[in-house]
Amino acid sequence: MSDGKKNILPNHINIDQKDVSKGLAKLVLTVIELLRELLERQAIRRIDSGTLSREEVNNLGITFMKLAEKMEELKSQFGLKTEDLNVDLGPLGKLL
Repeated sequence: MSDGKKNILPNHINIDQKDVSKGLAKLVLTVIELLRELLERQAIRRIDSGTLSREEVNNLGITFMKLAEKMEELKSQFGLKTEDLNVDLGPLGKLL
């Protein structure tokens, strides 16, 4: 630099594609897990209020079971554990 200041930025950035993929998978799976928990709580409220038919309750149960199985499969594929998805939000506490 001509003004005498040191260049504090590196000339190149080393990015490991595997780390980027795992980080992105962690972010996406965390969002999906958060949404799953919110939907599950809403479904339980509707079940408790009696606004769903027996068939709807069964369908919800099957859907949530399949989603849980798929989440386990994806976590395994990316080498993640459930606790990896529980992001620490500092003063707000854990996300999940």
